[in-house]
Amino acid sequence: MGLGLYLHVPFCKARCSFCAFYLQIHREDRALAYLESLSREIRLHAEMDSLNGRPLDTVYFGGGTPTTLSSNELSSVLEQVRHCSELQKQAEVTLEAHPATVTKEGLRSLVHAGFNRISFGVQSMDDGELIRIGRRTPRHAAGIAVETARSAGFVNINLDLIYGLPGQTTESWRATLEETVALQPTHLSCYALTLEEGSKLHRDHRDGHSDEPDADLQNAMEDEAVRRLASAGFERYEISNYSRPGYACRHNQLYWCGEEYLGLGPSAQSYLNGCRFGNVDDLQAYHRSLESGDFPIQGREQLTPDQRRREAIVFGLRLIEGIDLGIVQDTTDRAWEQVLDRLMDQGLLEEQAGRVKMTERGRRFADSVAVELL
Repeated sequence: MGLGLYLHVPFCKARCSFCAFYLQIHREDRALAYLESLSREIRLHAEMDSLNGRPLDTVYFGGGTPTTLSSNELSSVLEQVRHCSELQKQAEVTLEAHPATVTKEGLRSLVHAGFNRISFGVQSMDDGELIRIGRRTPRHAAGIAVETARSAGFVNINLDLIYGLPGQTTESWRATLEETVALQPTHLSCYALTLEEGSKLHRDHRDGHSDEPDADLQNAMEDEAVRRLASAGFERYEISNYSRPGYACRHNQLYWCGEEYLGLGPSAQSYLNGCRFGNVDDLQAYHRSLESGDFPIQGREQLTPDQRRREAIVFGLRLIEGIDLGIVQDTTDRAWEQVLDRLMDQGLLEEQAGRVKMTERGRRFADSVAVELL
């Protein structure tokens, strides 16, 4: 089984309107205190041998915006991870980044430190759409960032896009796809906008100042992405993810394949030894726990074998290739089998060549399918 490490960097320069993740606005004093606590957390897990001596297949710096930290700070964290845990020789080491927060010199030092994959939150290539979601960076910054990363030595480059944004049209989405493909990334993530509770867009809708995303329009945009990216040589391997051959995100595949990962930093989630647990989503509480020599964990759930099987099926169904039919058949829960049969009768799931997968219609209702199966 694979093993991943996720590090949550809870800082941004500003909060985007669609975002509901735990974060704080970056300040140098906050960042220094966070790095000190993160160092304690890394050492504490090493002392407790939380990973049972297993080497890491992937390391993922997410956020927030990890690149609000300096390249020296990020490199130092990765060096401490290497000191406390073994990394596989070909480990995938990902860094999420905002296009406006990188320089060639900084990226070059990150490549030298061992980062080999970078993921830019682009969201749109339309200035008006970016302004409406609180992004202060102009569209051309994405192209500059990609070329800077490539010249610094990054080969594996992902771009995140969102469709269904306020004011977005099929034509502007098509233009975003065209401009994004022209940048020649190795990976693209295309997410349908959802109004997450706690985000500004959710509050605007609740207060009657904006509409919900148009589901039919989002479906048309998804179809456009599938068509255009396939013609550009990208393979859709998960509901929201597309890659060139050999560049699927190995870290995210851990989640979808039911494999294990340890999360560090405030609000980070973990899954180890059949147990799900999460860190406190409060930076001060995170500091207090680690200053006391305690893990900053606020909840644990030991999954039963049946829960683990169900979760493996639900996450695995997000993959375009689906899951092995034998995994689905390995259950004695007749009521759950009836749910599966109903989903197949409704045209949401299908069996094909010994595998169970979501149909095209099923992918439109992936969250509803997951609720039914869990």
